[in-house]
Order: sequence, then C-alpha cells, then structure tokens
Amino acid sequence: MPMKDISIKLNDVSVVYRRAREKPATLQEFIIHLIKGRKVVYEDFEALKGLTFELYKGETLGIIGHNGAGKSTLLKIIARVIKPAKGDIFVNGAIAPLIELGTGFDPELTGAENIYLNASLLGFSKKEIDAKFKKIVDFSELGEFIDSPLTSYSSGMIARLGFSIATEVDPDILIIDEVLAVGDEHFKKKCDDRIKNFKKRGITMLLVSHDMNEIKSLCDKALWLHQGMLKMYGDTENIVNKYQSVF
Repeated sequence: MPMKDISIKLNDVSVVYRRAREKPATLQEFIIHLIKGRKVVYEDFEALKGLTFELYKGETLGIIGHNGAGKSTLLKIIARVIKPAKGDIFVNGAIAPLIELGTGFDPELTGAENIYLNASLLGFSKKEIDAKFKKIVDFSELGEFIDSPLTSYSSGMIARLGFSIATEVDPDILIIDEVLAVGDEHFKKKCDDRIKNFKKRGITMLLVSHDMNEIKSLCDKALWLHQGMLKMYGDTENIVNKYQSVF
C-alpha cells in the first residue's frame, strides 16, 4: 500500500524509562537519605520493546492489555509527547490526543477559556475556534458551567470538555485513552455515535479501553500488548477472544 495511505507506521520502536530501584516510603525517609548523602540508584525499565506495525487511513485500532502493559506509552509516542529510545515512527496527519484527563487544560481558567487554550494547542486559530465554539459547548452539555473554572469540574465534566474539543476540531487521527470511562451512559452513547461517524468519514482512530465489547463494536483491528511487547495484532474479534480466554 502507498505511504500516503498509511496513517501510522512504527518500526522496531522501544521506549526506556529510568526509575528508582529503591523508593523512600515517606518524605521523612527521603530527607534522612538526603542528609546521609545516600544516592538514589536508578535502573532502566523498557516500557515498549521493538514494536513494529502499520495502521492505514480510516482504520480504528483498539489497544488492549493489562495495566502496565505499555498502552498509554504507545499512545504518547504516537502523539509525540515522548520520544522513543530507538526505532522509527511515521505519522501522517494532524493528531488530536485524549491521553490524560486534563492534558492541555489550565485548572484556573474557565471551561470557555480552556476551549481556546486547548484548541490552539491543537493548531487552530482564534477565528476557527470562534466558529466551532458553540458546537463544542453544546456537545459537552456543560451549560452555565462553561464559565466556571476547571477547579470546580468533576472528572466527568473535564472528560466531556476534552472529548468535545478534540472531536470538533476535526483531526486526521484521534487518540483516546480510557477518557470515556469517566462519563455517564448518556454521554458515552453520544461519544460512541460520534466515533462511528468519524469511522464513516475515514478518520483514523486509536482507542485504549478495558471494555472488550467497546473494542469489538468500534475497532477494525486490535493490538494486544503484554509487558511492553506486541503479543498479537490484527483481526479484532480473534484477538479479543484470545485475550479474554487467557484473562
């Protein structure tokens, strides 16, 4: 398939984190270590190990695996939040990432002000945001809360705002990491409907979820990560069934 039809391509990608081998249990213990001049010993932790796969334009990929398998790390390298230790990443198009709740928001600003802040970080001009502002607010169903600071928002309200912005700015690639898990059923249904509409329009999507029914319903392909390694990649039904038979 021509390169222009590939949305995302990873070739032998690895991500390495540094973590303390022995972590002080309390602040008091940390200060005692500091006074005694005891050095913190670090060790490398390979969060992703030699990942290689391709995702084509218009496909929806469900990423599954236990906590700590490397799912969020994978999304972060695709969104260019972090860089891989080795390997090559090709991304074709503008990305709207919904990776961590509240990312790209300022909690001291109002919901309305955060719409302009977040959308501008996604590359949109004030004029473009002005044109989309009412649709974003209407979809979020935040009503009068849109003029309240984010410090007064629940996690579900922040998720609503983030999803509304990311999906209204019309990205080429949409990345969603468990954000919808904090919403109520009514809003989740609205999100699912919008994701299905995106599929019809040929927008590429990556979805991390522990809800296997959601993965089966929305995703063309599935990627199973286990301890940072690619366990399986391909047909959603087949991979989810094998995943569920093991866990």
